[in-house]
Amino acid sequence: MAESTPPASSRLSLALSAFWRILTNPAFAGAVAALRRGSADAPRTSPTPEIRRLQDAEPNAALQLLGLLQQEGRFIDFLEEDVAAYSDAEIGAATRVVHEGCRKTLRQHFAIEAVRGEPEGTRVTLAEGFDSSAVRLTGNVVGRPPFTGRLTHRGWRVTETRLPKVAAGHDLSVVAPAEVEL
Repeated sequence: MAESTPPASSRLSLALSAFWRILTNPAFAGAVAALRRGSADAPRTSPTPEIRRLQDAEPNAALQLLGLLQQEGRFIDFLEEDVAAYSDAEIGAATRVVHEGCRKTLRQHFAIEAVRGEPEGTRVTLAEGFDSSAVRLTGNVVGRPPFTGRLTHRGWRVTETRLPKVAAGHDLSVVAPAEVEL
C-alpha cells in the first residue's frame, strides 16, 4: 500500500526531529550520512532506528506541582519578586525559606534518585547502547561508543510520583488564589 505525501507540518516536524537526532546521536548521523552517499556501508538489513514521536505534555500535573511549590515554598512569589532592591543577606534569608518549602514539597510528592551513582568528577565509560535519555554527552562528542569522560552532574530520576487527587472541575491554572483579608 503506497503512503500519501505527509502534509508540510508533518514534514517540518520530521525534519526538526531528524536534525536534532543527527546532532545528538553520532550513530544515527553516520547512518544518515551513509544513506545520503548511497554507500554500501549504509545499514540495509538492520532494523530502522526507533523513531520517537513527540507527544503533548499533560499540563495539569505541571500546574498542580507549581501550585504545591507555591503553597509550601512561595516559589512563584520569590521568582516574580524584583530582587534588585534587596541586599544579598535579605535574598539569602528569603532563599532559605523558599528552599525549605520547595524541598519539603518535592520529598512529599516524589521519590527522586541520582541517575548515576558515582560522585561528580569521577571518570566514567559509557558502553554502546547507553541510555541517551538518561545521560547527555557534552564537550567534543565524536565517534561511536564506548565514550570515556568526567561525570559533571549525576542527573536526577523520579522513581515515584504521589500527587494528590484533584476534584473534578477544579481549575488547576489558578496555582495560587488571590488572598483578601477581611
